[in-house]
Amino acid sequence: MKEENKQPAEEKKKKIEAKPLPVDKEKTKEIEEKMRQEKKETAEEKLEDKVEEKSEKKEEKKKEIPKVKKEEAIARGAGLPISKKHSVYLCRFIKNKKIDQAISDVEKVSKFKQAVPFRGETPHRKGSMERGRYPIKASGYFINLLKALKGNAITNGLELETTRISIASASWARRQMRRGGTLSKRTNIILKAKEFPKKQGGKE
Repeated sequence: MKEENKQPAEEKKKKIEAKPLPVDKEKTKEIEEKMRQEKKETAEEKLEDKVEEKSEKKEEKKKEIPKVKKEEAIARGAGLPISKKHSVYLCRFIKNKKIDQAISDVEKVSKFKQAVPFRGETPHRKGSMERGRYPIKASGYFINLLKALKGNAITNGLELETTRISIASASWARRQMRRGGTLSKRTNIILKAKEFPKKQGGKE
């Protein structure tokens, strides 16, 4: 009886099992390629949406933050390896001048075309001035500081035509020791520029 019951069960299993369908390799490849393209398109769309959201947020922040016009521009040089004496005379030479004019004058000094007025026992120079020298090394550092001052004035919203160098000061910095115990030259320089509006009659 047990053997008779097993035989119909096995016949039922054979009937239930389905034969595998024929598979077309070309169609499967096409379907896989379509799926990949769809995934790529969705990923690209998500990236575009993220980029657009970031750009919108940045624009909103820029609109929210109002630009505040500052009253002055500052440029500082700390621990510069130049003489304090030369830097003091260059500060006097630059003070109360426009930034562009000061840059052009200092460039002339570096090319031996214009001398900086000095005091004490120094040789006389050609022209209306009496005593003067050509501090070439210090003038190179001053040109860089003046260019930085010009950039700060532009970012702060100052008009270059009406801005002048109001403060130019030089002071001793911390001096390091060299070989043999000699002190090296180190100076701190501060340059400040402000707007001076024109008075009535066209004069500043």
